[in-house]
Amino acid sequence: MERKRFKKVLVANRGEIALRIIRAIKEWGSEAVAVYETPDAEARHVVQADQAVWIGDGPCRDYLNIEKMIIAAQKSGAEAIHPGYGFLAENPELARACREAGLVFIGPPTQVLKWLGDKVMARRLAEEAGIPVVPGTYPLPANEEGKEIALEFSRKVGFPICIKAVAGGGGRGIRMVNTEEELLKQLPMAQSEAATAFGDPRVYLEKFLPSPKHIEVQILGDEYGNIIHLGTRDCSIQRRHQKLVEIAPDMLKDAKLTNEICEAALKVAKKVGYINAGTVEFLVKDKKFYFLEINTRLQVEHTVTEMVTGIDIVQTQLDIAAGNPIPFTQKDVILRGYAIEMRINAEDPQNNFMPEAGKKVLVYYSPGGLGVRLDGCVYAGYVVPQAYDSLLVKLTVFGLTWEEVVARLKRALTNFIILGPKTTIPFYLQIVKDPDFRSGFFDTSYLDTHPQLFKYKEEEQEVSKIAKLITEIHHRGFNPYAI
Repeated sequence: MERKRFKKVLVANRGEIALRIIRAIKEWGSEAVAVYETPDAEARHVVQADQAVWIGDGPCRDYLNIEKMIIAAQKSGAEAIHPGYGFLAENPELARACREAGLVFIGPPTQVLKWLGDKVMARRLAEEAGIPVVPGTYPLPANEEGKEIALEFSRKVGFPICIKAVAGGGGRGIRMVNTEEELLKQLPMAQSEAATAFGDPRVYLEKFLPSPKHIEVQILGDEYGNIIHLGTRDCSIQRRHQKLVEIAPDMLKDAKLTNEICEAALKVAKKVGYINAGTVEFLVKDKKFYFLEINTRLQVEHTVTEMVTGIDIVQTQLDIAAGNPIPFTQKDVILRGYAIEMRINAEDPQNNFMPEAGKKVLVYYSPGGLGVRLDGCVYAGYVVPQAYDSLLVKLTVFGLTWEEVVARLKRALTNFIILGPKTTIPFYLQIVKDPDFRSGFFDTSYLDTHPQLFKYKEEEQEVSKIAKLITEIHHRGFNPYAI
């Protein structure tokens, strides 16, 4: 059977993920259409696309405007829209608007987005599928009754407890409390914050599991009922509930437990009739796993899964959305070696990861070689945006063994020079030298229990001599390393 293809696909996003999707669209055999706000007029995703449509002055608000995305697709002649991650990626209204406009939304059906975008509904569906969940509540009423339910739950399961936004995601909308007084104080604040950030004031409570592993499973489903997984990822190293380091496969060192987690992911995916790419997330503690949520989009960390499987997840998304069956079976998915992704952000780890907004990249010298992958939008002269994400580039490395991938990661970080804004590179160099990381011994409390990681000096970096040399060359008006 001949594979169906779109002639043109619009990418409703910006930055590194837009660039990554554009590359996949072109390799798949279609034309890629970019959209951009005025600050992104000369961005790399705009330059690399076959066609680009200006959607407004921004910043940010036009990337969140569904009507403008639909108009841009119609204007450009695109047949489908890929939302990437962030912005409108998990918005069921975009999926609905695409269907009504005769366009294809490259993601799950509208109803699935609605179900899984509601974290309490997702927990309920997982329970119905027989998957264990962390003890929690239904959405709390924003009144005295809600406070009474909260107090009763806290006395039943004990502190600490998380207050979570029903519509939250990406590590946002989470508050941890340790006492009844703190719970009653934080509850209305969390409800107000949820209304502002997500347009939905509902919150619920969940028992906080201290120091678990955060494990996720990449899934794919098509309209013919085929649902498979591409193995696991370990995303335990986080700051403020947001991932910094991602690893494939997981570091549980328990094949039976890993298989059980993967089977649970497939079970809940089948329960909701999942179509396209998604990620089922779990917390693992004391050899037991608990369902957390399903992210109904392409993940930032999909690169590590691609490295260990050799499967292009974005091209598979395109195939599924075009009406083709998944072009491989579960038996065809073979995991090989290890991959690690680190998000190189323009942030100062020693100042609570404060973004370096407005700073210009003076020198950009990237690593290369066997098993090194870069997904980014940065270049010499790039200015860290004030309104957008501080992510500059994702560094992903592959090795046949854990020891090899860690050694390759250390070498790549050592050879990675970005001068101008402070970045997370020197902090990551501390991590790859840490004995606990090198032995695979880490969980979600890793940064809290390893404060020494933040005690570095810029001049102590192994790249300092090279950096000084490149800086001197740059100041003379010539920069041979800028790419």
